[in-house]
Parts: sequence; structure tokens; C-alpha cells
Amino acid sequence: MSGLSEPRQFLDDIGLSLVFFTRLRLPSSDFGGRSLADAIWAAPFAGLAVAVIGALVYAITSRLGLASGPASALTLAATMLATGCLHEDGLSDIADGFWGGRTRDRKLEIMRDSRIGAYGAAALGASLLIRWSALSELAGPGHVFLALLAAHAASRGLFGAFMHLLPPARADGLSAGAGSVTAETAIIGAALGAVALLALGLGGAIVALILLALLFAAFRALCLSQIGGQTGDTIGALQQLGEIAVLLVASVCLS
Repeated sequence: MSGLSEPRQFLDDIGLSLVFFTRLRLPSSDFGGRSLADAIWAAPFAGLAVAVIGALVYAITSRLGLASGPASALTLAATMLATGCLHEDGLSDIADGFWGGRTRDRKLEIMRDSRIGAYGAAALGASLLIRWSALSELAGPGHVFLALLAAHAASRGLFGAFMHLLPPARADGLSAGAGSVTAETAIIGAALGAVALLALGLGGAIVALILLALLFAAFRALCLSQIGGQTGDTIGALQQLGEIAVLLVASVCLS
């Protein structure tokens, strides 16, 4: 996190987060030697980009006369395309590994398998259904943008703290290669995510923050008991769970 006060490194971290967490590409791929661990505080900015893409799709499709159901489905599809289903992949791998393997090593082996099993398919189906139904309940394009902003930014704001508080479960995994996240980096990312929750109003932000804190603690305990730490897949699954939690709150506050 050192040197973040320099404008160039600030922009480098945002650019690295955009390139890593979305399919968006920037004119330059030189991020000043910054690692993912350095830049993880900026993950909420990647969430902001995904939210803008989804909100634009909803606004356009609504303008064309689509009802909230199909407009929400296309919005959800757009956000998944924007990320390359990066976090959905993590959710399905975690579901297959945690509940399909008996030992720690077997769980990690299943999580690396590119094939999807019954648990993974069920988890993906549930995630898609819940997120679609929550978006469908919102009152219009403006509220959809606010909900997407809160959900995508806040869920990604958890990444740094998760990586800081849990050791890598593998010595050679993506998470291990990202480097160590400092407490300062984790706090800044979490704070940015918390600020994004204000899009739900003060009451909604407080409820969503409490839900995310409980979810974070429960998922951290689950990962420790199942595989002894965190991987890239667990971070993706955490994002999905966080997004679901915030969208559910939004469906109450913004409908």
C-alpha cells in the first residue's frame, strides 16, 4: 500500500483491478509493478464499472419497452459478461469442492477441476434466480443502478480483508501468487465498499453492512474448517454471496 498517495500508483491500482476483475481492457497494461495484493483495495472500482454496464443495459431495455423480468435477466447477463463469469466460477467450484470431497486435499482437487458437478450447478442456479428476482422487484432504472452499485462495490470491498485474515490454502494457487495484503489495504477496500452501501439509504446501508459482516464471519469460518484458508475460488464465492445479500436488502429498500 506504500506509495498510494502518488497519483500514478493510485491510477495503476484501479487499472489493475479493472483488468483483473473484469473483461475490460485498457490501452496500457503497465501498472508500475503493482501486485494484486497492492491493488486489491481498488476492487470496488471494478464493481462500479460492472454496475454501470448492468444499469445501462437495464435502462436501454426498459426504454425499448421490456418488462422488468426480461430487462433484469439481460442486466444480469451483461454483468456476467463484463466479468467473464469469474466469480460465478468460484461459487460453483466451492460448492462442488466443499460438499463433494471428504478430505481437504480432495476438496482442493475438485475445486481445480474445470468440470461442474451437481452441487456447483445447483449453487449457480440459486444465485442466478435470487439475483434476478431481487432485480425484478426494483422500481426502475435509477433504483437498479443504485442496487447494482451497492452490491457490486460492497461485495468486492470484502476481498482485501478476506485475503488479509486467511492464509492461502495452497502454496501455488492464484491467491498465494497475489501476495500478502496489508491491514491498511484491507481497511481502505472495506471502507470504499461500505460507502457504496449508502446508495441504499442510511437504513438500508446499516442493514446491508450487518448482513455482510455476519456473512463474512460465517464464510471465513467455513473456509478455515473445509480447506484451512482461502483460494481464488473462495474469494469469488464470497463476492457472489455478498452481491446476493445486498441485492436482497435493495429489493426491500428500493422497491
